[in-house]
Amino acid sequence: MADFVTSTHRTKWIFTPQDIKHKYKVANHRAKQALEKYGTTRMEVDIDGSFSYAESQNDAKDSAEKRPKPLKVEEEQLLRAFYEFKIQDVCDAFKFPRKIQATALIYFKRFYLQWSVMEHHPKDIMLTCIYAACKAEENHVSAEELGKGIGQDHHVILNNEMLVFQSLGFDLIVYSPYRALEGFISDLEEFCGAKDEDQLVKLKGALDTARIEADKIMRSDGPLLFPPGQLALTALHRANAAHSIFDFERYLRSLLSRYQPAHAISELTGSINAIDSLIGKLLTPTSKDVKHVDRKLKSCLDPGSHDKSKKRKHRSKDSSHEATDIS
Repeated sequence: MADFVTSTHRTKWIFTPQDIKHKYKVANHRAKQALEKYGTTRMEVDIDGSFSYAESQNDAKDSAEKRPKPLKVEEEQLLRAFYEFKIQDVCDAFKFPRKIQATALIYFKRFYLQWSVMEHHPKDIMLTCIYAACKAEENHVSAEELGKGIGQDHHVILNNEMLVFQSLGFDLIVYSPYRALEGFISDLEEFCGAKDEDQLVKLKGALDTARIEADKIMRSDGPLLFPPGQLALTALHRANAAHSIFDFERYLRSLLSRYQPAHAISELTGSINAIDSLIGKLLTPTSKDVKHVDRKLKSCLDPGSHDKSKKRKHRSKDSSHEATDIS
């Protein structure tokens, strides 16, 4: 595998927080404009990756009162967080290795730097990202098998595959913190002078905890902001806080002296603290939390569903009035 330092992951897909906020705002604004112009935000995608805005059954020039309300940037963030958690759930259900889960999450995050959830439903993109990650990591699972396993139409996966690849710029090799974590634990065995079974068991326990912390980090903006080595060190730092096995700062100084002597420890600890802060702000929304936002999303993607819902509510009210009259 290519080295991270020379990879497209480092040169094209590491951003500043300001970059990310700007990209989300641009995508959200474009979807709002589409809603005003076409009456819907849904995009029709062909299997070759070409796309166009769908024709709404309603008049695109309908009054603003009738037009579905677009999602706010914060609501989009809530939905992305919900489906990122779902990616981990699906990967766990299929017993996929963590590298597939991490790759799928990175693909998903990168995709929605280009698009709004109002343009492509995250449930569909989630499945396609998992399928693409399986391909990239050479863990062959058919679209039919994946779709059947979670009760979804596998054609949705195949129809979005080329769109996802194009949105990723065909940069399919990604780096996650898990491999680096194993390297750090191996290095710590020598650093701590771990020779007896008790010390090795403690380090293994720290690795298990660090992997769980890395799972949390992968759902934050961390993978878009920091290199995987720093993500791994943050997971290790949090694990060591729970297990208290070694002097973490002394280990950092040891690492820097051996591999990056020109690197200031204050800079590295600053990155670790920033990633740690992201975990503290991590959203883990439930189905109930996103129910209202999902309803708004459906109205944007299919304005007809908004009208049908209103008719159902109207019929329900009429029925209740009739029942009252009878009594």
